Amino acid sequence: MKQDENGKELKVSAIENGTVIDHIPCESVFQVIKILSLNDIGDQVLFGTNLESRKMGKKGIIKVSNKFFEPDDVNKIALVAPTATLITIRNFKVAEKKKVEIPDYVEKIAKCFNPNCITNHEKVTTRFTVIDKVELKLRCHYCEKITARDTIWFF
Repeated sequence: MKQDENGKELKVSAIENGTVIDHIPCESVFQVIKILSLNDIGDQVLFGTNLESRKMGKKGIIKVSNKFFEPDDVNKIALVAPTATLITIRNFKVAEKKKVEIPDYVEKIAKCFNPNCITNHEKVTTRFTVIDKVELKLRCHYCEKITARDTIWFF
């Protein structure tokens, strides 16, 4: 067990195998839980928000037992929590640690906000070019409309 500066015991639940999503902006923790459908997972999911962080001031964290995220899920995380770090845990040890990166292109994971876009009427895979990684703006490959951070819907 760890102790704080006053000698109080801190209980931090370790996971044997799975993924820790660290350095999530506090306002994005519940959105990450939602877009990854973590409320539907049968394994342990722990989360914290407004935790102290030397890097960020305050941060969020999510620990998911027995779950290793696919590239599409990692891209979703990057779009809503670009400061996040993914930590892969195997046998209670860190196997890999990497920062998420906003991709240049996004396919299949986001919906075009334009109701007239072909992707909203036909079985066509959505495709976007990320045109602004700071403000997060996506240009639809088909209708060329811009989807901004606050209008992104995930599949």
